[in-house]
Amino acid sequence: MKAPVRQADRHVEAVLAALEVLECFLVKPSLTTIEIMQATGFTRNRVIRLAGTLMHSGFLMGGDGSGAFTIGPKVFALGKVFERNSIILALVRPILRDLALKTGESASFYVREGFERVVVAREEGTHSIRHAIAEGQRMDLHAGAAGKLILAYSPGEMVEIVLAKTGLPRRTAATIIDKAGFIKELESVRGRGYAVSVGERAADVCALAAPVFDHGHELAGALCLSGPISRLTPAIRKPYVKLLLAAARQLSRQLGWTAAVEEMRALPADDA
Repeated sequence: MKAPVRQADRHVEAVLAALEVLECFLVKPSLTTIEIMQATGFTRNRVIRLAGTLMHSGFLMGGDGSGAFTIGPKVFALGKVFERNSIILALVRPILRDLALKTGESASFYVREGFERVVVAREEGTHSIRHAIAEGQRMDLHAGAAGKLILAYSPGEMVEIVLAKTGLPRRTAATIIDKAGFIKELESVRGRGYAVSVGERAADVCALAAPVFDHGHELAGALCLSGPISRLTPAIRKPYVKLLLAAARQLSRQLGWTAAVEEMRALPADDA
C-alpha cells in the first residue's frame, strides 16, 4: 500500500517557480527578463507573471523601462531577521549553559511569535528531575514567567490585542484569569525588572524570567530558569534571580544594549 504524502512534503509549483526566480539573484544583483528566462528556462510570459507577483509583494524591484529587476526590500528584511536570530542564538547558548551549570536548573530563551511564545534555545539542567520542554515548543503568553515578561515589555496595544485574541484561560489553579489582576501583574513585572511564576502554567513548576534587549532598545526575548517548585523555594530564588539578571544584562550588552539595561534592578529584599 502506498504511503500517504504528508502535507509538508507537498509542493506548490508556482511557489517553487517564484523561489527559482529569486535564486537567480544570488549570482547577479540585477537581471533582465531575458536573463531570468535564460537562467530558469521559463517562458517570457511566465517570468513576467512571476516577477510581477514578486514585485507586488516587495520581493523584487524594477522592471521599468530598463527591463532590469533587483532584489526588493522584503528580501532584505527577511535577511536581517535571519541575521539577527542567528546572532542571538550564537550568543545565547553559552549563557544558557552557564546558567544551567551554576543553578542545576533548565535555562531557556523565549521570543514572541504572534499570540504565543516559542522556545528558541534550551539548555537542560543537571538535576535528574527537571522541567521538561523542547526547543520549538509553543506556549501561552499569559501563563508562566517568560510569557508575562514578554507581555510586560510589549506595547500596551499589543497586550490588548493578545488578551482580546486569546483571553486568559485557566491552566492551573494559580493562573491569573482576571484581566485587571493580570494588568497589575504586568506592571509589577516591569517595576522589578523580572517575572516569577509559581505553578501558573504547570502546577509543579516554578520559573523566573528576565528581559533581554537589543541595540534598538527593543525586547529581544526572555531569558528563563525553570524547575520544580519544591526546589525553587523563595530562599533559592533570590540568588538565582541575581544570576539571571546578570546573564540577561550580559546578553543585552552583547546585542548592543547600553544605558537602559542598567535600569534592570537586583532582587528586592521582600520578594516572594
